[in-house]
Order: sequence, then structure tokens, then C-alpha cells
Amino acid sequence: MRRRLEDVQRRLSAARESQRVLEEQVAVWNDALDDARIRALVSETPLQTQEYEELSRHVLAAKSELERRTVEVRSLIDERDELLREWAPKDEHG
Repeated sequence: MRRRLEDVQRRLSAARESQRVLEEQVAVWNDALDDARIRALVSETPLQTQEYEELSRHVLAAKSELERRTVEVRSLIDERDELLREWAPKDEHG
């Protein structure tokens, strides 16, 4: 039981770190997407519009991955909490 709990905690830490990195990336890409949208509107050139659409696809993919990672974190937290409820560590005498 202890090994399983340690494994879940290890996976949870990695998932949370990945989630944090994705959140930062999505924030940066959203800012870049806003800039690209404005450039596309102002310039009205196919190249700027294409750049905006490409970046938009990347942002959507990153948001989708972030949502998947968020669900994974919630699931691991639930699994960890269930293991903690089931785990009864041995006391000093036995």
C-alpha cells in the first residue's frame, strides 16, 4: 500500500508540474494570439491571417492538453485520498 501511495504521489507531483508549465505557456500564447489577431485585423494580409490561425490552433491544442492534465491531477488526488483513507500504518508496536 505504501509503495502504491508513493507512486501516486510521485505521479501527482509530475502532473502538477506539467500543469503549471502548461498554464504558463497558455498565458504567454494567449498574449501572442491577441497580438497576432490585432496584426491580422490591421494589416489585412493573408500572411498575418495565416499566422493568427496557426497560433490559434496551437493555443487550442495547448488548452486541450491543459484540460487533460487538470483532469489527471484531480484523478490522482482522488486516488491518493482514497489510498490514505484505506491505509492504516503500523504503530510502533506492531
